[in-house]
Amino acid sequence: MRRRNFVKTVPLLGAGAFWASGVSATEKNAEKEQVSHRKYWLELLEEISEPLLQAGSKRKLKQEMPVETTTGAKTKPSTYLEAVGRLLAGISPWLELDAGEAKEQRLRNRYREMAVATVTSIVNPQSPDYLFDHMEPQMLVDAAFLAHSFLRSPKHLWKALPAEAQKNVVKAFLATREVMPYYSNWLLFSGMIEAFFLANDLPFDIMRLELPVKKHMEWYLGDGIYGDGDQFHWDYYNSFVIQPMLMDIVTVMLDKKKIHKNEVDTIAKRFTRYAAIQERLISPEGTYPAIGRSITYRMGAFQHLSQASLQHRLPDNVKPAQVRCALSAVMKKLMEAPGTFDKQGWLQIGLHGHQNALGEYYISTGSLYLCSTVFLALGLPPENPFWANKDELWTSAKIWNGENVKADHAL
Repeated sequence: MRRRNFVKTVPLLGAGAFWASGVSATEKNAEKEQVSHRKYWLELLEEISEPLLQAGSKRKLKQEMPVETTTGAKTKPSTYLEAVGRLLAGISPWLELDAGEAKEQRLRNRYREMAVATVTSIVNPQSPDYLFDHMEPQMLVDAAFLAHSFLRSPKHLWKALPAEAQKNVVKAFLATREVMPYYSNWLLFSGMIEAFFLANDLPFDIMRLELPVKKHMEWYLGDGIYGDGDQFHWDYYNSFVIQPMLMDIVTVMLDKKKIHKNEVDTIAKRFTRYAAIQERLISPEGTYPAIGRSITYRMGAFQHLSQASLQHRLPDNVKPAQVRCALSAVMKKLMEAPGTFDKQGWLQIGLHGHQNALGEYYISTGSLYLCSTVFLALGLPPENPFWANKDELWTSAKIWNGENVKADHAL
């Protein structure tokens, strides 16, 4: 497993950003040129993705992927689909992009091929890695993440699949309709699969699209936050699932004239407000409150902020470069902790290293690959301000560095 050195790769994140991590002033001022955050993000994407895509593309996912659980169970049938669906949901905008230096393009082309081979294998009933030989509630969840990846990469992932593989995907997605989603964020999983059907002009169920949207409008609690059902929970599910999926579902519906623009505009305003909240949650050290369930999804807690960057939905007072620097700091803090990966390079349960006790009963190895959703902004080309503009301290770093920052206000 390759170890990255964040300090050498990204030496300047602004005064105060790394004081608590023990970086000296000499190290911080050793290099003055524009830093390469993108290089660091790509190295981390490769470290997370390589074992999974290598195994999946060779039809050896079940053979090579370890299965760690929090319950002591030695097997968990859904864990493999969790791994594939969540990884691809995160890296798909980058797979769709045609930009970057030659080295990045070579890596992307190789991962496109491996991603297509992996999906082709997991939906093929003749494959040793066939994953839809049974149906359980969790299969709906991660079929939805896979469907989300197809929406995010329609050309180089969905349309790149062989015709027979596309037919197998549709069959697999239709089979998930036998799962009754819980009356919570789970409604969006059914909605995401139907949004995929709608986007690709396939037969769809309008009720499975309208119900999650209408219920989440009812479950809105104010100031950019939706309830998970009719209850408020202190956790990151507004970022793990709710707002990214809701925004993309209604975007497809609007494109196909299945929803009124005013309703989408309301959801978009709330989306932007939650991005402002997320950006302020990141401390000057790159940490954030370890609160709520599924905390072992690690960087997936900031899927929303990365998607807001990708879709140009950041608040006016939050510059893309400060989000880039904030997310880089989170990556350094979380992913370089000893024990994050096992000796073969697979993720292990934890937030800061290997912490099995932090995982709920439903957490297993595959679950952890939701962390890849932080990479959504890699779908922006290198010349985009997110990557090209000079480093900028994020809001909490500015405040705790003594800067005179304007007060925050509710939506």
